[in-house]
Amino acid sequence: MDEKAAPVRIEPLPEPPYVYHYIRPRPKVVVKRDLLPGLVVLLTTFAFGLPAGYLWSWLAPAQLKIVSPNDNKFYPIGVESYHRLDALMVFVLIGLGAGAITGIAVWLLRQRRGPVVMLAMTAGSFAAAWFSQYLGGNVAAGAYPMPSTIKPGDTLLVAPSLETWWGILAWPLAAALAYGCCVAWNGLDDLGRRLG
Repeated sequence: MDEKAAPVRIEPLPEPPYVYHYIRPRPKVVVKRDLLPGLVVLLTTFAFGLPAGYLWSWLAPAQLKIVSPNDNKFYPIGVESYHRLDALMVFVLIGLGAGAITGIAVWLLRQRRGPVVMLAMTAGSFAAAWFSQYLGGNVAAGAYPMPSTIKPGDTLLVAPSLETWWGILAWPLAAALAYGCCVAWNGLDDLGRRLG
């Protein structure tokens, strides 16, 4: 019973057929082709500063003030000084809403997605916010004209005003955030430009 077992010969497995895997090249940032659409986005966004300024001048509350008999300066009556903050917060809320709408609307331009259009949108949003602050202040001042004669002890409505420029940042920041959230949600290397 001492027979030697025949060696087992192991045949190599046949080579699998070659399968070609296409690796899509990484899309490059398109700059030259997006410059003109970026300029159009910038100017269109800037144009929306006009209705935003009118909306702010309509919504911002005026302050009821009294003329001091001592130095003929205007002083707010009671809690009317809170309207300074109210005017700023109305402007910031308009900017946040306009920025969110701007960011989503520019994202829907599928063929132009990318950093060039995003930078143009952000610059246009900043310019639109500045223009709406400038225009809104002038329109509000025209809506509450000062009387020709002012005596000590008179009460009058003073036009709302924005005493700081920090509110301008709400619109471009909200636009960039909305666009950035859409980019993060998309997850494609070319942001879906080729599908449009």
